[in-house]
Amino acid sequence: MSKAFFDAFFAPVNRGEQSLAERVAELTRDDLREMTNRMIDAMLALIADCTDADVVFVPHDPNAYDPFAPEEEQTAAWTLGHVIVHTTASAEEAAFIAAELARGVPYHGRSRYEVPWQTMRTIAQCRHRLEESRRMRLATLDVWPDEPHLDNTYVPFDMAGELNAVGAFVVGLWHDSDHLGQIEEIVRQARAAREG
Repeated sequence: MSKAFFDAFFAPVNRGEQSLAERVAELTRDDLREMTNRMIDAMLALIADCTDADVVFVPHDPNAYDPFAPEEEQTAAWTLGHVIVHTTASAEEAAFIAAELARGVPYHGRSRYEVPWQTMRTIAQCRHRLEESRRMRLATLDVWPDEPHLDNTYVPFDMAGELNAVGAFVVGLWHDSDHLGQIEEIVRQARAAREG
């Protein structure tokens, strides 16, 4: 149900009918909390029946391409553990940038740390990483002032448009949403390989 919610929510942006800024203009902090919980719950539901072997399973992904990876890893398919640390790191980065914008601090660059994906070896680690990310993202919303500086904006990339704190936070959820299908497919392939 939550994957369908996010697919529908971001569809106008993905089709180019609305900028992300326009799509999120009416969202409140409570909406951001609810969306964060729905996203983490959706990811946990997708991996609910996974085993440790599924975390390190290397799926077939002919479209794999990461221009930011070392050259020898640019076309490597991502494991489930890799996708989990990548999505959580990106959403946390968005949440921390949003908190600074809400406090009136001008955007001054990225705020990113990603757990090394090679260390993700068990499903318990994946679940812990998701719950830890939920806690961290929700905590950032509590540091917003009572009257956030919603006129403080930046443009992370053209398709997003000019974003305030609300939009900056939602960038992480948008990115998460883009990876839900990938998680689903990795889990499907891993289960098929396991069940033979």
